[in-house]
Amino acid sequence: MSLPTCSSEHNPVALTLTIGVTFGLIVSYLPQHLRIIFKGSSEGLSPWFLLLGSTSSAAAMLNVVVLQWPVIKCCKEVKTAMCFENLGGVFQVSIQWALFTFTLVLFLIYFPAHLKYTGVRAAIDPPDSKPAFTLYYRDTTSEWKLGVTLAAVVGLHLGFCTLVTFLLITTQQVSPPSPLLSLWATFLGLLSALFSAFQFIPQIRKTWSTKLVGSLSIVTMCIQSPGAVVMCVSIAIRPGTNWTSWATYAAAGMLQSVLLTMCLFWKKRQARLGIDDFGRPLSVDDTDGEVAGPRDDGIDVNGDERTPC
Repeated sequence: MSLPTCSSEHNPVALTLTIGVTFGLIVSYLPQHLRIIFKGSSEGLSPWFLLLGSTSSAAAMLNVVVLQWPVIKCCKEVKTAMCFENLGGVFQVSIQWALFTFTLVLFLIYFPAHLKYTGVRAAIDPPDSKPAFTLYYRDTTSEWKLGVTLAAVVGLHLGFCTLVTFLLITTQQVSPPSPLLSLWATFLGLLSALFSAFQFIPQIRKTWSTKLVGSLSIVTMCIQSPGAVVMCVSIAIRPGTNWTSWATYAAAGMLQSVLLTMCLFWKKRQARLGIDDFGRPLSVDDTDGEVAGPRDDGIDVNGDERTPC
């Protein structure tokens, strides 16, 4: 006998949204990924932004997995096409998580060399009668160490939440969900919404202080800002989901619109000053790792706190 949560009724609206949102997600992230790869630099991205975004999308993905676990189990009883249609929400949030986390991977791979290493000068005074000398060596910067540390936190968060999720869905009643399972799903949803609400704040602050677009993709933001509305509707109409499943995307969409507006403003400012997205004079070739000297507005772009990390 089929489970009461198993539905074999075709929903053309939901299927259309699933295909459209999935395609839109891939298309929207592609410019950001390609921009980092082709520029050979992730300069301008905030590691805190990537931390919050990766953990937020992971929590949102697991939230939907918990809430739709009975629907996932129904794939044993319905046709493959119907299974795919019913699991559209799971596919969407999983792809969202994978694409954003890949941005974090690219951030580490293409971290600028001039921001990754710094020269260190140490005065050595031997204990014997030998004369003192100065030792020069290269060390990693605090920005790079922070990025690596936050990436490790992302991995630990994903591992812990995934372990707890599958322990609960295999030991607790899922239809209707037990109080403990409902509590965990709500916790994941609220955690995702909280992280998402603060996700763009570090990036907004970073972009505001540098007054440069950096490696941020304006095309990606132009697609994703209005696309957040479609994402919310697509998830909200799925069986078993509630407001905690889509609230994270609503919060992210509003804050991303603020970041997009700021980048458009800085883009015009850069054109007026004759500099590119990384603060280099437009007459200088856009080569990997090459940076300009002090800009016309007096801000030094040679690696201080105001330079995108």
